[in-house]
Amino acid sequence: MSVRTRALRIYGKRDLRLESFGLPEPADDEIVAEVITNSICMSSHKAAEQGPEHKRVPDDVAENPTIIGHEFAGRLVHVGPRWADRYEPGEMFAIQPALMYRGSTDAPGYSYRYIGGNATHVLIPREVMLMDCLLPYSGDAFFKASLAEPMSCIVGAFRAQYHWRPGTYDHEMGIREGGNCALLAAAGPMGLGAIDFALHGPRRPGRLLVTDVDPRRLARAHELFPPEEAKAGGTELAFVNPAELGKDLRGLIEYVREFTEGEMMDDVFVFYPHAAVVEQADRMLGRNGCLNFFAGPQDKDFTAPINFYDVHYEEHHLVGTSGGNTEDMRISLELMSEGRLNPAGMVTHVGGLDSVARTILDLPDVPGGKKLIYTHVNMPLTAITEFASRADQVQEPLKSVFSELDRLVQAGGGLWNTEAERFLLSCEELKAD
Repeated sequence: MSVRTRALRIYGKRDLRLESFGLPEPADDEIVAEVITNSICMSSHKAAEQGPEHKRVPDDVAENPTIIGHEFAGRLVHVGPRWADRYEPGEMFAIQPALMYRGSTDAPGYSYRYIGGNATHVLIPREVMLMDCLLPYSGDAFFKASLAEPMSCIVGAFRAQYHWRPGTYDHEMGIREGGNCALLAAAGPMGLGAIDFALHGPRRPGRLLVTDVDPRRLARAHELFPPEEAKAGGTELAFVNPAELGKDLRGLIEYVREFTEGEMMDDVFVFYPHAAVVEQADRMLGRNGCLNFFAGPQDKDFTAPINFYDVHYEEHHLVGTSGGNTEDMRISLELMSEGRLNPAGMVTHVGGLDSVARTILDLPDVPGGKKLIYTHVNMPLTAITEFASRADQVQEPLKSVFSELDRLVQAGGGLWNTEAERFLLSCEELKAD
């Protein structure tokens, strides 16, 4: 079968090109798929900045460009005979990009010429299926499956936590059930996902503290996760801005001591790679507490103070996680399909494939959370809070499109939602192919 695609490819440092080209004829052990959504990750920005110096971008990318983007979902179009007993055309899917095929770090969205998220159609190579990284999805919206990859990073972090059982060296994996948990600098997109998982995942804390120094982000997190609803589910939830508690650590640590009734924290996650935040996390740990350094620093020499007296005498310990594995992503997809997790709060902007290159290159300077791309749509990246103002700036028929998107978002509590996605995909005015 002959399939053409429109895709954003990387040729080198800050060299991203939106191009149309034909995919190779699929082999018997390959699958052709249609991509519907891709959410943009800071890792894509890093890849664009570093080009072939990035560990997952090939050295010869200038001659053999690869498709960028790894948080994608869609539907299967053609299934090679080798996989006919496992997959069906029309089936919805998500991809776990961390294949680790034969120990390689090559991944869709970085390393492959014909598979990546910012494309209308892709050719899925056999190693994706061999590593069980093509994951069926039965939810109600493609964007949720796209966000299963970043959510899997959160799931992996929570599963990587551990505590010694009293009097033994046996590890109990996961956050402490019914314990005290803190998410620091966590009102951004990944932090919001972590709050959702902490409140609705398989292991839930009895107390959950969320901090951030951005009042607007903190207020939005509070709105998305009302403490009274969390309390009804068995968790005492509090939001606090450390800057409002004093210029030094004493105010925050005293707050934590009162919040936990002197027990301090069993589990602390750091969502921003700053020495002061790491020090906050270290100081609020209780006995046998576990600190998870979740945020990935770009500085290879990043360091922060850790109290090793407490490592020795209070059994403090440190873990770091980078990405999630296939099981983590399965858990994400299952919880989303069951309606227990809703990653919509992570999404702040929506755009079409024509907006991707500039968005990736400028990502650190674009405020808000996740930027969600619909690959069959041409549309400027737009904050979902600005659909109404966008409608005032354009003529018909786009005026009606943005007005309806605004209505659907408002009807969904100010969140991107399934109805808004379905409407956007039905808009002939925005179709790119």
